[in-house]
Amino acid sequence: MKIKKIVLAAALLAVVFSIASCSKAQKNEVKDVVEKRSNGLAPSQHVKIPQTDSSIVTQPQEFDTALTALQVTKLMGNGINLSNTMEAYRTAEMGTRQDPSAYETLWGQPVTTQVTMNSYKDAGFDSVRIPVAWTNAINYENGDYTIYTPYLDRVEEIVNYALNAGLYVVINDHWDGGWWGMFGSATPETREDAYELYTDMWTQIANRFKNYGDHVMFAGGNEEIGSRLNDVNACPDSGRLTEDECYEQAKKINQTFVDVVRKTGGNNQNRFLLIPGYGTDIGATLDSRFVMPTDTAKDKLILEVHYYSPWGFCSGNSVNKWGTKKEYKDMNEWLSKLTAFTDKGYGIVIGEWGVISTKKDGTKKDDMIAYCTNFLDNCDMYNLVPMLWDTSLFFMRDGSGFADAELKEFFKGRSYAAQNETANEASIIAAAKKNTLARQEAAPETFIDNSFVGAADKSVAWIMYNSQDYGVTYSVGDIYNPDECTEGLVPTDVEITGEGDYTVALDFTDTPQGKARSFAFSAIGISNGEILFPGYCIEITEIRVNDQVVRPASKGFTNADDRICTRMNIYNEWVKDIPVEARSYDGSTDRKRAIIINRDLPIFQEMKTLSITFHYGLPSAN
Repeated sequence: MKIKKIVLAAALLAVVFSIASCSKAQKNEVKDVVEKRSNGLAPSQHVKIPQTDSSIVTQPQEFDTALTALQVTKLMGNGINLSNTMEAYRTAEMGTRQDPSAYETLWGQPVTTQVTMNSYKDAGFDSVRIPVAWTNAINYENGDYTIYTPYLDRVEEIVNYALNAGLYVVINDHWDGGWWGMFGSATPETREDAYELYTDMWTQIANRFKNYGDHVMFAGGNEEIGSRLNDVNACPDSGRLTEDECYEQAKKINQTFVDVVRKTGGNNQNRFLLIPGYGTDIGATLDSRFVMPTDTAKDKLILEVHYYSPWGFCSGNSVNKWGTKKEYKDMNEWLSKLTAFTDKGYGIVIGEWGVISTKKDGTKKDDMIAYCTNFLDNCDMYNLVPMLWDTSLFFMRDGSGFADAELKEFFKGRSYAAQNETANEASIIAAAKKNTLARQEAAPETFIDNSFVGAADKSVAWIMYNSQDYGVTYSVGDIYNPDECTEGLVPTDVEITGEGDYTVALDFTDTPQGKARSFAFSAIGISNGEILFPGYCIEITEIRVNDQVVRPASKGFTNADDRICTRMNIYNEWVKDIPVEARSYDGSTDRKRAIIINRDLPIFQEMKTLSITFHYGLPSAN
């Protein structure tokens, strides 16, 4: 995650930066190693990991072994991330043995001090998540999995700053250059080495903190334990796992994490452990294929998921407004689904959430406080620990805290102490339930004049769109939501009345950027298409950019992920295989793709307008 950003939009920039750096580092560090594998990673040297016990905490601290996961998550209250700091990833030239501050400040954050943690506590935060890129200090490319001692020392120092401030602490392994792709390698030895690296890493971390009390927690990963086990940035021959196999590997990795930590003894026998959900995505984690690990300790496991929805409002500069009836309903319903885990005794941490600023100066979006209020009310209602993602955009780490007076007052009032001073737990939950429902009922159907929204008896076609830099957005997702729209963008959406030819368009001229840059994602969507026009297919007949015809690189297919909205992907890199239920106007899905344009074409880099004409009807007899 990158400089002066909040949440995943920032993460995207940082990932791009880190991927480029990691590939160069890989070349530099393995150039003198005899390549024994096709992916360029040296095989494990099976180096004996060193003794990493703490010299600061040498005897077991107080640990309440009777405390359950559901109880401790209440005490963790309201949390924040030390974002873009210890997880900032090394460049090609840095190697793994620099002073820890070189990595810590790499993405523009200051060196963390006791003042930083004190200011978190003073601002109303009860817990802090410390994302860490451990392979900054592990020469894993050359098969050595030991952690450079000064780096481990520095993480421990920051942990003690947090403990001194009275905060609960979560330590994880966070993206970390994408080494996780080793689990999806085509080379069996590399997959075995992935487990050796993971085991050695957590053995060293767990031994360092095994005497620390119950305010220190470990999280087994971040967003990588899911489909990103197939990432190829650090392991070029990765990508071999099917989705079912990714779920199986996630189960095995999470079980390995629990077993490794428990084996180190001391307070780790009962330490609270955060288990990342599948990709930390709520929907994917609710899938029956996701299974929590078994544990020798009773009631000490906590599920971690993330929440950045809707994407355009939370994760980029592209959408400024939030709060329609649908948006309240989506938030309230998705967070309520997590009771599937709390009902089984698992605690839940929302390890990342937040709303990025519309402007780089940290100015709040119009409805940011409304969003945050409803989100934290849901957290109160369902005993979820919210951990805000902020990269010094809103919260200044020099001790001054929130620069915005409204945010300062808001978060101060959401601390565990502030809430419990004025009300008991039952009344807090009752008020949260009442308020979330009332807001949903009072919310408008739409902020704009659009008779299509929520109309089950109508079908509308539109272009789902995210620009490559996520700076421009329009109604991404199978539910038609024209309110999810970058300011100034002018869409042309059309009602579908039956078989025929239709044109949908986007005009970017009056957006803040005055244009849109290529594609991160795009598709044609037809709301209620599967219900009102079953079996119909989309056939694109013309794509125009800036009023110039652009020839598609390949043909697409028609499908319906939710069995309601008909769609054709224009650019969807996450779909690797044609779905079984896909169909095509010409009757064949051979050589059809989920990416049908070359987004690198120069014309896509300066888009003022985009229009797509298509035929919609039943498959041809041919």
